[in-house]
Amino acid sequence: MPDTPLPLRGLHHVALITADYTRARDFYHRILGLPIVSESWRAERQSWKLNLQLPDGTQLELFSFPAPPPRPSWPEACGLRHLALSTDDLDGVRFTLLSQQVACEEIRLDELTGQRFFFCQDPDQLPIEFYETTTP
Repeated sequence: MPDTPLPLRGLHHVALITADYTRARDFYHRILGLPIVSESWRAERQSWKLNLQLPDGTQLELFSFPAPPPRPSWPEACGLRHLALSTDDLDGVRFTLLSQQVACEEIRLDELTGQRFFFCQDPDQLPIEFYETTTP
């Protein structure tokens, strides 16, 4: 650890690459309800870049690239394991996702924290965890 902690303020964004931009854009914007901050076509890269806003100010950057390699998930690879989003209405989130034909795991209990959670996957099979948090 450094002698003086770095003056970090928090997580700014998470960048994701998709094989199907239209489908992923629909999932994150329409189904998850994340507002669009900006959207740009980058002709030199043949790539879209979409910035989406989470309620706490964190952003998701969604990129499209021609023919990205598939995500190595099984067995789990080094790197980002999953994206975890917090909610105070886990049952409502799961119901809404299921009503949009998003396959969801059953709700489980985290044995370390006692909090409830479940997983689904985005269109590129990135695991997304929805974690129930209670507001004081």
